[in-house]
Amino acid sequence: MSRFLKVAAAASAAVLALAACGGGGDDTSSGSSGGGATVTDAQVEAALQKGGTLTVWAWEPTLKDVVTKFQAKYPNVKVDLVNAGTGDKQYTALQNAIAAGKGVPDVGQIEYYALPQFSIGKALTNLGSYGAESLKADFNPGPWNSVNSGGGVYGLPMDSGPMALYYNKEVFDKHKIEVPKTWAEYLEAARKLHKADPKAYITNDTGDAGLTTSLIWQAGGKPYQVDGTNVTINFNDAGSQEFVKVWQALISEKLLAPVSSWSDGWFQGIGNGSIATVATGAWMPANFVSSAPAGSGKWRAAELPQWTAGANASAENGGSALSIMEKGANKELAYGFLKYANDGDGVQIRVDGGAFPATSKTLADPKWLADEFEYFGGQKANEIFAKSAQQVVTGWTYLPFQVYSNSVFNDTAGKAYVSNTTLADGLKAWQDQSAKYGNEQGFTVK
Repeated sequence: MSRFLKVAAAASAAVLALAACGGGGDDTSSGSSGGGATVTDAQVEAALQKGGTLTVWAWEPTLKDVVTKFQAKYPNVKVDLVNAGTGDKQYTALQNAIAAGKGVPDVGQIEYYALPQFSIGKALTNLGSYGAESLKADFNPGPWNSVNSGGGVYGLPMDSGPMALYYNKEVFDKHKIEVPKTWAEYLEAARKLHKADPKAYITNDTGDAGLTTSLIWQAGGKPYQVDGTNVTINFNDAGSQEFVKVWQALISEKLLAPVSSWSDGWFQGIGNGSIATVATGAWMPANFVSSAPAGSGKWRAAELPQWTAGANASAENGGSALSIMEKGANKELAYGFLKYANDGDGVQIRVDGGAFPATSKTLADPKWLADEFEYFGGQKANEIFAKSAQQVVTGWTYLPFQVYSNSVFNDTAGKAYVSNTTLADGLKAWQDQSAKYGNEQGFTVK
């Protein structure tokens, strides 16, 4: 991570210098910017028929089948699908390749929270020249907004993570706990459950930047405001304070299982009922099935509790895009692959493999909506996920250095989970550390 941050910092500083000088207008590489020469669908199709080699860095497993069928449709194209590591590991490799000026793939999988950091670093191709704006209606608002940055489109959404509350119905029924409709009711349910069974917790949390920002997002918070290189970070906004009020009570009253998400202990807790809910994205069901089989039939999906009674607000947690790297060699081929994988035949291939879609057409498909989840006792959970996708609060934005900011969460806000530091003070420390870094990189942060 430290190596990644140093490389990222250097890249960001170079980009800001270019931006200050008005750089970028002289770039004549194919499809390099929204203001460049238009690349037509006919040109993309001609490139696909002619063929060539395409290197794709991605860790998402359903892309293997997409690549197989894409190559069958376009036999002159050879796709080299490389798993360079998930998340930060791949981003480190990408930044190293960009800094070295060689070994950069044509296409990279970039999570939504990380996309602004790469786009402002001019590491990604603006797809405006390819007419990507015309695809807006094909995608749900949450993921589509996530690939838009600074007036450009820097990827096509691959999946999305509209949030839901997964709960252990068996545990809730045993202790006569109603599924909470609000976060205030959720807090009361946490108290009731832990009093009835001191070994059981409503959920776990040892400090999670992604969960924190997603719940603030759902509450209508906008702690990050970005206007070019001018950035504001403010965790005193109303949405952030709604989150702090409930989560501080959960922390202070020791109502959160001291178990980290994605650990063996977490999956064991999900399986044995000692962890009774998980609030996360719609991509989670496959992980229940593979890693917590003991919970099969006991769990259900429900809408997220609301911060205001009667509201219908949701947020995204997770999800990623496929983006064309600015230093990639085969941009027309790359765009053809992006459209196939994320807006063409590849969408159904991935959905059949268990991925959660970002496309509005799939989310409205009666057959998909009627899928019954054995793990959830035959529940048609996609109906809940699709509804959540339509209720994602608009206007959220991440920092242009969110990768760095998330990396220091546990050293700042995370202290509230393991010490006497309050969550409000922890978020203030996170805010200050993020602002300090941003200013060091040439942003104007307040």
